[in-house]
Amino acid sequence: MINKKKWMLALSSLLLLAAAGCSFANNQSKEPDKLTLFVASDIHYLAPELNDNGEAFQKYMTNSDGKFLRYIDPITNAFIRDVNGQKPDVLIISGDLTNNGEKASHKELADKLESIEQETGTKIYVIPGNHDIKNPWARGFQGSEQYVTDSITPEDFADIYQDFGYTEAVSRDEGSLSYLATPSKDLWLLMLDTSISEFNELMGNPMINGELSPETLAWIRKCGEQAKNENARLVAVMHHNLLDHSKVLNKGFTLDNNEEALEVFKECGIQLVFSGHIHLQNIKSDGTDHPIYDIATGSLGVYPVQYGILTFDPTDGFDYNTSLVDVEGWAKAEGIEDENLTGFSDYSKAYYSEASLKKAKDRLAEVEGYTDKEKQMMAETMGKLNLNYFAGTIDKVREEILASEGYHLWETADPSVRTKNYILSVLEDGKDNHNHLTLR
Repeated sequence: MINKKKWMLALSSLLLLAAAGCSFANNQSKEPDKLTLFVASDIHYLAPELNDNGEAFQKYMTNSDGKFLRYIDPITNAFIRDVNGQKPDVLIISGDLTNNGEKASHKELADKLESIEQETGTKIYVIPGNHDIKNPWARGFQGSEQYVTDSITPEDFADIYQDFGYTEAVSRDEGSLSYLATPSKDLWLLMLDTSISEFNELMGNPMINGELSPETLAWIRKCGEQAKNENARLVAVMHHNLLDHSKVLNKGFTLDNNEEALEVFKECGIQLVFSGHIHLQNIKSDGTDHPIYDIATGSLGVYPVQYGILTFDPTDGFDYNTSLVDVEGWAKAEGIEDENLTGFSDYSKAYYSEASLKKAKDRLAEVEGYTDKEKQMMAETMGKLNLNYFAGTIDKVREEILASEGYHLWETADPSVRTKNYILSVLEDGKDNHNHLTLR
């Protein structure tokens, strides 16, 4: 049986190709002026079939960076419940959809996204992150062993997620998985593939850094010109950051050619960019008279497990806030008995605090000149700082941390002590609200 949706999309694509340049006549139909968009990033989904939660997986988790990988399937299901309940017009996922690019994880996640479209009609747009394509780290876990599992190619990605941006795209960049989507006549989305995957297999690991090629930047300019001609607002979405979100954590996270990209974005009239990758909930602007804002969305698989909600009104502008995934509500509705899920708010906070505390203790273990009590205070300070830094809420605890004895010990530590510069930079940056932004 012919899939009616895909047949209509194919017909629309043929009509678009028949027109000169990037034609957007298919958006002349009446569409709602106001839009609600959910923005998520860095799910790092791992298909349950690849994980028996055994010895190999537990060992893998001891070296993790605080991701709730053990519960990523329930978290994803809880997020889907939130989307289905609130029925946003658009859902954006800005890369690192999977843990390490496992083909099985991509396919299962795509099935979950399909259930959203069928349930709500929400338009879904995705792009890859540095973990998603040609990843030599693609692994499953069985008993005491990890085993190699299939990763995917760029062509596979566009095929698996064809219903989540690629068949709806009104323009595709020839050299990457970037595309232009037009969820309404007033708001267009530049979904940009910033990952560098062609060298992953040669390097033996997924490349952490990203860029936009000269050819892709030229394509972006053309899309910007068309948006201006059609009087549409253009929002960019990409995995890597356009701006530095940390003075310490920026190499590999910020685009390698971010200054060049920033210039092009300004030419296109882009005022708002959504990124991910760094797992922080953090908002930065370039500080000019006509600023461009880069909102780095925290990882859906890392504390506090939240996503962004953007409302757009053509006459009033943008309003952005964040929302926690209601894992506890999902667990109750599903009759789940796991106390970590029924009490997820307390569990997630304790889990991430402990992970931060352990990291601080490991780094301080070999440092001389401090008593065990002093090292404990320093570790506790870092734990509280990380908990709020990744949640975008440092502004709420900044004064408390600055007044603590643990912070004083960090502040007066020798510059050679690892993590000191990180601690100081976070508090220097923590004066702002990173969970809300209004652009009129």
